[in-house]
Amino acid sequence: MVLRGVAGSARARVTLFAVVVLLATVSAGWVTARAGADESRCDRFAAESLARAAQVTGSGADVLVVGDSYSAGLGLDDAVDSWPSRLPGRVHVAGFSGSGFSRAASPCEGVAFAARAREAVRDVRTGPVVVEGGLNDWDQSPAAITAGFQRLVRVVGDRQLVVVGPALAPSRAGRVPAIDALLARLSDQYGATYVAMTGLDLPYLEDRLHLTADGHRQFGDHVAEQIGALVP
Repeated sequence: MVLRGVAGSARARVTLFAVVVLLATVSAGWVTARAGADESRCDRFAAESLARAAQVTGSGADVLVVGDSYSAGLGLDDAVDSWPSRLPGRVHVAGFSGSGFSRAASPCEGVAFAARAREAVRDVRTGPVVVEGGLNDWDQSPAAITAGFQRLVRVVGDRQLVVVGPALAPSRAGRVPAIDALLARLSDQYGATYVAMTGLDLPYLEDRLHLTADGHRQFGDHVAEQIGALVP
């Protein structure tokens, strides 16, 4: 004799268990693939960061630039043409694509501006510290951005700090005004020089996020005009 209710219930439990196992397997596979993709991208960005750091431009007083993909030159035929090369002085660049003020702006570990500035100021011991970014903080909370900014201020210490805000990149333009206003307020609060970039009409690559070569020239020339007096 077969108890249909009991047999049906058992089959249902087995089926449910199989579905749960399948979903868990698929989810684990997706997480592993995502982690592998992030790791590969982080390795590539790290290599590009080192290559850009080796390309010191100009002469005279030292200027240290810490920034994101704009500083690193992502998307350019030659990364040395990124906007910091337009600045006066002997310019050192610590750029890392995808990084920002907040720790979670990038999935790559230890690349937030404060973390990288801590190492960079040991190598470049004099001159102003120019920190450019904000676009990668587009999905971060004001509290996270503020905490990252405060860590940066502590790392820079007594040196002149210049903060270059985000441009109105079309793909993230909706979030830029709020980030720009927050960075301006923080710069005023902590005695940093703030350079707003939202007034520029810049040309972008097809991704509507990164600058063309001409965009880098305009971006760099605008920053140079604002901070020229800070560089002996």
